[in-house]
Amino acid sequence: MPQIIPIRDLKDTAAISEKCRLSDTPIFITKNGYGDMVIMSMKRYEESLAKLDVYAKLADAEQQVSQGLSKEATASLKSLRAKYHV
Repeated sequence: MPQIIPIRDLKDTAAISEKCRLSDTPIFITKNGYGDMVIMSMKRYEESLAKLDVYAKLADAEQQVSQGLSKEATASLKSLRAKYHV
C-alpha cells in the first residue's frame, strides 16, 4: 500500500529521510489534499532507472526481431569466430 503524507510533514527532514530509506515504494506527498510530489530513496531511484533501461533495451530488441534484423545464434557465432579467427 502506498505511503501518502501531507507536505507539512516534510519539516521533519530526518524522519522523512528515514522513511524513504526504509520504504521499498515511493512516498506520495499531498498539498491541499491533492497529489503534488513523489519522493524515494536514492537506492530505489537507481533501481527504477536500471529497470527502465532494461525495458527500453528489450523493446528495442523486440522491434529488431519484428523487423527481421536478427540472426540465428549459430550463424552469429560462426561469423564472430571467422572475424576474430577463433
